[in-house]
Amino acid sequence: MRALILDSYRNGRFRDADIRARSPEKGELQIRVHACGVNPIDDLIRTGQAPFAMPELPAVLGTDAAGVVTEVGPGVRGFAVGDEVYGLAGGVRGLPGSLAEFMTVDAALMAKKPASLSMREAAALPLVALTAWEGLVDRVHVQPGQKVLVQGGAGGVGHVIVQLAKAFGADVYATAQSQKLDLVRELGATPIDYTTTTVAQYVDRYTDGKGFDIIYDTVGGDTLEASLGAVRHYGRIASCAAYEAHNLAISSFRCADISGVFVLYPMLSGERRAHHGEVLREVAKLAEAGKVRPVLDPRTFTLDTAMDAYSAVKAGANIKLVIDVVSGR
Repeated sequence: MRALILDSYRNGRFRDADIRARSPEKGELQIRVHACGVNPIDDLIRTGQAPFAMPELPAVLGTDAAGVVTEVGPGVRGFAVGDEVYGLAGGVRGLPGSLAEFMTVDAALMAKKPASLSMREAAALPLVALTAWEGLVDRVHVQPGQKVLVQGGAGGVGHVIVQLAKAFGADVYATAQSQKLDLVRELGATPIDYTTTTVAQYVDRYTDGKGFDIIYDTVGGDTLEASLGAVRHYGRIASCAAYEAHNLAISSFRCADISGVFVLYPMLSGERRAHHGEVLREVAKLAEAGKVRPVLDPRTFTLDTAMDAYSAVKAGANIKLVIDVVSGR
């Protein structure tokens, strides 16, 4: 099979190679990869900035994948040759990735692709949808009618959190830059221009000064720090970007719960992998119902131009980029 190989974290460049596709073992599927999503974490791995996830080189990178099952390993139930599937299944330590024509994956990490989505759309969903679900549903237990604030609501993860919160019946608000407010509104949230509105102003305007029931932070840093004081008493905060030191006193005085989300952990540890497959099956139902859909960057990339996709992510593209491994899907 054709694959892109990373030989060095120092130069971070892919080498085009012809390698042997591995047949699935117990509990595994082999899939023909049609498309793979590109996330900021993918670029951090490529450039050696994610030591917790980096595979031993040479390696095939690529975390998100959508494709067609070509072989089913022993003991696998619920999948058959020809099924269209998607998942967050490789590209990290010990797991070959999706920058290849074929990929052998743990079946527990996969789900059948939503029929209403193209391969490109399906490949854009797994990492961001799982991150959104783990924080919003598993950790803070969103309920109908709650006021939910999404910090960074137009980003790759944020735009899915907005849709997911809306699908669960929440009253959703989301911060974004001025040029992205229309997207936030189209996704179903009340947009907040964080460049012209202070935290105190939007807390007063939308919660009568009480604070939001739930805040999901996708930005980190000063934004997470500000969120600690924007949650109501006994409210809940989730963050997928809590990578710095923070003073939790202000949220502690509000009796708030704070949860961190690290979506790669099941792949790296082997724990709770089946839960990822379960979540993706639920996300597929929401996608079929028209309640969740990824927003894709309009640019197209192939294995020949994969470095351009990674460069675009590095430059700050925050709506999902997809590499077509098989053209036209």
